[in-house]
Amino acid sequence: MKMNLKTARVSKGLTQPEAAKMIGISRDTLGSWERGKTFPSVPQIKLIEKVYGVKYDDIIFYPTITLKA
Repeated sequence: MKMNLKTARVSKGLTQPEAAKMIGISRDTLGSWERGKTFPSVPQIKLIEKVYGVKYDDIIFYPTITLKA
């Protein structure tokens, strides 16, 4: 089942600080990933898969959208 990064975290019952600690990153970094402002590297994705118990193919990473005035 496809889900976004935040849904994957919440479905495991983890807070941002808990998940960030398990992945080895800051809470701010995890928040940036969840909002699609930045994206994890391949080694970090492997940790996300392990911590959240989901495959990369099942995670939806939102792209950053830039609006031009």
